[in-house]
Amino acid sequence: MAADSAEQFCVAEERSGHCAVVDGNFLYVWGGYVSIEENEVYLPNDELWIYEMDSGLWTMHLMEGELPTSMSGSCGASINGKLYIFGGFDDKGYSNRLYYVNLRTKNGTYRWKKITNFKGQPPTPRDKLSCWVYKDRLIYFGGYGCRKHNELSDCFDVHDAFWEGQIFWGWHNDVHVFDTNTQTWSQPAIRGGDPPQPRAAHTCAVLGNKGYIFGGRVLQTRMNDLHCLNLDTWTWSGRISISGEKPKDRSWHTLTPIGDDRLFLFGGLSSDNVPLSDGWIHSITTNGWKQLTHLPKSRPRLWHTACLGKEGEVMVFGGSKDDLHFMDTGHCSDLLIFQTQPYSLLRLCLDCIGKNAALLNNQIPCLPSKLLQQVLKKITFWAAVNHRQEKKAETERQCQLSTT
Repeated sequence: MAADSAEQFCVAEERSGHCAVVDGNFLYVWGGYVSIEENEVYLPNDELWIYEMDSGLWTMHLMEGELPTSMSGSCGASINGKLYIFGGFDDKGYSNRLYYVNLRTKNGTYRWKKITNFKGQPPTPRDKLSCWVYKDRLIYFGGYGCRKHNELSDCFDVHDAFWEGQIFWGWHNDVHVFDTNTQTWSQPAIRGGDPPQPRAAHTCAVLGNKGYIFGGRVLQTRMNDLHCLNLDTWTWSGRISISGEKPKDRSWHTLTPIGDDRLFLFGGLSSDNVPLSDGWIHSITTNGWKQLTHLPKSRPRLWHTACLGKEGEVMVFGGSKDDLHFMDTGHCSDLLIFQTQPYSLLRLCLDCIGKNAALLNNQIPCLPSKLLQQVLKKITFWAAVNHRQEKKAETERQCQLSTT
């Protein structure tokens, strides 16, 4: 029974620099890397981990088709039930390839397809870029990568160069659009405003027709500036003036839209190389940041993913709790769930029954069948939560014993 429970309540492997998206009631996770004996090891490219929000259970599915290489720093986004992966870094360098997989498969087979019959010119190879999804289009901004000498432009800050081959590495602030309906790459003509400084390891989020950018790194500088791009008129806002306090400089953080006018910022790595566990909410209406005071200080994350659940909760998965530049051992596999708005009454009732299933054992079978199905999933959810907490506590006890 213990082995069955351990298998049923397994979690996706620890990782950083991965991709994650939500579609329907499921969170999908692909790619990234871990550190094994001081070596960076990329996670298998044929594994898709799926988290069901109602039951709290993870499952792993093997993938088929034209597989992307195993990478970190790819940019993942979903449109109409398809997960798109662009860019990334592997043992051979930077990528500018684009792949997709249909997540709403009818036969349970997840098959990658490499997009090769596109029109237009894709971005130059890069990783640690971000993406806005708007009107069935993937709109990419920034990232760190390489360019040839004849590809240098004002949208690129040079970091290093290999003169013999005339290859340059550095940071971007260009905008590229992929139309998923016409399979076409294009670069929109920016019609006004000051663009953000080139950067990577920043974060993007969409509210309405505005694409927001916060923070990131260029050279040795990490930033805390907020910009937005009008995705209809292609005009930049310039650096948005903030009233009141604001988050400190950072990279490798996440920004998640919650509601119609708010953005949720979490974690990252500070300018003094400290992993961050703070959370902030930016209101578009008041143009101000507000720090959340109830978040645990002991759960820092950087190069994680954050996705919005179906009831306004932000689901943070993976990432590292250590500074990846100096101590690359703290990759995580736990899922942090931040409630950003009150849950529905039904959700609260289901949670209450799920937590107290043993006390209500005789009454639960009397529920209507549709409600009973939801209750059984909640019972599984809380059983999984308790199992993982007990396993974590046991691991911590073993660590204390070994150190003493």
